Amino acid sequence: MAQTNKDTVKLTPTDVANEIEDKLIKYFATTWQDATREQVYKALALSIRDRLIRQKNAFNSRAKKEKAKRVYYLSMEFLLGRSLRNNLYNLGITEAVTDALRAHDIEIEDLFEIEADAGLGNGGLGRLAACFMDALSSQDYPALGFTLKYEYGLFKQRIVDNTQVELPDEWLSTGEYWLVPRSDKTFRVHMGGYVEEEWVNGKCRIRYQDEDILEAIPYDMMISGGPGSSAVNVLRLWTARSGADFNMSGFSQGDYMNVMKKQSEAELISKVLYPADDHYAGKILRLNQQYFLVSASLQNILKDHLKNYESLDNLPEKVAVHINDTHPALCVPELMRLLIDEHDFDWDRAWAITTRVLGYTNHTVMVEALETWGEDLIARRLPRIHMIIKEINRRFIEEAKQRTNDWDKIRRMSVIENGVVRMANLSVIGSHKVNGVSALHSDIIKQTIFKDFYEFAPDKFTNVTNGIAHRRWLAQSNPRLASLIAALVGDKFEQNADLLKGLAKYADNESVLDRLAEIKRENKAEFSDYVKKTTGFSLNPDSRFDVQIKRLHEYKRQLLNVMKIIALWLDLKDDPNKVVTPQTFIFGAKAAAGYYHAKRVISLINRLSEEIGKDPRIKSMIDVMFVENYNVSKAERLIPASEVSEQISLAGKEASGTSNMKFMINGAVTLGTMDGANVEICESVGSDNIFIFGMNAREVDELWERGYYATYYYTRDEQIRRVIDFLQNGFAGGEYRDIAHYLTTDKIPDPYMCQADFRSYMDAYGRMDRAYADKRTWNKMSLINISEAGRFAADRSVRDYARDIWEIKPVR
Repeated sequence: MAQTNKDTVKLTPTDVANEIEDKLIKYFATTWQDATREQVYKALALSIRDRLIRQKNAFNSRAKKEKAKRVYYLSMEFLLGRSLRNNLYNLGITEAVTDALRAHDIEIEDLFEIEADAGLGNGGLGRLAACFMDALSSQDYPALGFTLKYEYGLFKQRIVDNTQVELPDEWLSTGEYWLVPRSDKTFRVHMGGYVEEEWVNGKCRIRYQDEDILEAIPYDMMISGGPGSSAVNVLRLWTARSGADFNMSGFSQGDYMNVMKKQSEAELISKVLYPADDHYAGKILRLNQQYFLVSASLQNILKDHLKNYESLDNLPEKVAVHINDTHPALCVPELMRLLIDEHDFDWDRAWAITTRVLGYTNHTVMVEALETWGEDLIARRLPRIHMIIKEINRRFIEEAKQRTNDWDKIRRMSVIENGVVRMANLSVIGSHKVNGVSALHSDIIKQTIFKDFYEFAPDKFTNVTNGIAHRRWLAQSNPRLASLIAALVGDKFEQNADLLKGLAKYADNESVLDRLAEIKRENKAEFSDYVKKTTGFSLNPDSRFDVQIKRLHEYKRQLLNVMKIIALWLDLKDDPNKVVTPQTFIFGAKAAAGYYHAKRVISLINRLSEEIGKDPRIKSMIDVMFVENYNVSKAERLIPASEVSEQISLAGKEASGTSNMKFMINGAVTLGTMDGANVEICESVGSDNIFIFGMNAREVDELWERGYYATYYYTRDEQIRRVIDFLQNGFAGGEYRDIAHYLTTDKIPDPYMCQADFRSYMDAYGRMDRAYADKRTWNKMSLINISEAGRFAADRSVRDYARDIWEIKPVR
């Protein structure tokens, strides 16, 4: 394996052991002989961290010398998972570390299991950001990511009485050893109060009054690149504390609660990822989080720029700032504020710089998911930002009036309407490029939510299809398959995923197909052993693993999958002698704490699993498992063992998906709709190597326009009626009338058209089941999917961004 820098050349197990012991003595006052496993893990993490810091400093020196343009990636989520395995792999020192630990009777897998997932995200958005940071480093692009240092991630999921319960996700107990405090990069953020304008020498000066002053304290996490790269970039995580002076007088008089109130309020900002916002306090906290992230990050960017250049006039030539979804949309007015208020730019000059620096990725086409804020809330918490947003909107409307007299169009494009601030519109107006995340999604946003903007500025819109970190999701997660691929096409596929195409020539090679099947069976057995050991649940590794893992949401249609399983189960109960392919349906998902319907679907899945488990005969033929507290590290075990990838969202609703790509590169075959990146997967592998069903996005829209009547399908399809009646009646002491009503009699019954696609879904399932029975055909389909997966590597995505949006180049 390639070495990445001089630090790792000739690194021996003895070197590793000495480095670990040095950290054990310095940080834990112990030695190898007396150290606990956890102390060894932490000492090893500190050792690897220091090695990465040296590599980061060397890379930054080269970038600075070349005066390279850098991208700054802002995201509320970075779903990183665990760091130890990834960094050892990237540095090429896994073997040396393994040997050093074994000399002290420690298995490296034991240390991997000590580390908590850095679950600073909820799903695809955060995992995409993490993959992009990996790809940027792996290809030697200068980059800096920004997010918040949440004390608690989303939540730790427990299933109690078949119901999701949310517990605190405490990741810092092991995660903090990867972080480097940067007190030299502290910035002050102003919120609340009011502003006063004062004209001095023809310039408007802004003074804040009675505001809350927060200090943004950064912690750096090193993001290493894959083998062969020289770059280490940084993900900077901000934590908040009060910037007010400590009230010693009040404290001395015993007024402890009031004295500490400011500090406690400040610390709330970086306490929890995505606090519930179904109440006013939650909305304030979320807005505070977003502005805190944006303001601290942009201040940091401008300060660093001025260290290297004399002015901010060349900012667009040296800085690209990317808005990942609308959570960092306040970048637009905040960059304007900094340029105008802090650096004396006039409006037009500041606006020209802002729009050239910023780019925006949209991640949803659902209008209800496009982020908005009450104008009154922004005015109260961010008075100066409110003033700037109003002026941005006024000027945009004036410009629009020069081009059209269609007031409905202008109204739709307005940032502010009826007291609501539309963050997506703000992001589009303030950015020089706007992209969707799959070819279909990018077309849809130009035809629907951003149609008016596209007609005004078609050159602003582009597409960058999402990608995955193939080194993590194949080379690290599936070493058996990676070894086979390396034997067939060479190990350079780790640096260049396009080389996977070379596998296609083995599509009719019996020995290769047989080995591919053996690897899948070994991975299934390994996952089954892990599940048994950690949960007690018994999986049959000789059954087909049919998997749907993603955030629990109505449009992703886990419910459609459950309807299929219930139909199959009822058939088996009726006909005990029916011959079926042994199959296990595996789900992994978290539902937002306040998302009632999603939590009810989780309850239904778990109760179904429990009931099936009571009948050994049926369990041997069809089984259901829900993976509790699904996260990155569990996905790394499950995806290599998966054979069927369920990607069944209602067409037109999923922007891209990335789990579909992870399954594909591990040889699972997709059962899905023509939605998101499924469209491009189908184009890549051909319709014979994927199982597509259901309406396409155009047909969905046409059905809505004609009128969608869910009861039509209920009354005419006996299998649908039987499933819904079963839910209506309940089973095993649980009743699911609410889900039956959701499908048939709610105000908007079956809003994501499970019934409309059900018959097509069952037909595609039948085709898939028959194909699986022919092992040679199935293994060939699996190999073709792997061979075409290079197109969906994050390396390719990042190159597209670098060329078409950020205009950055690698620093070799």
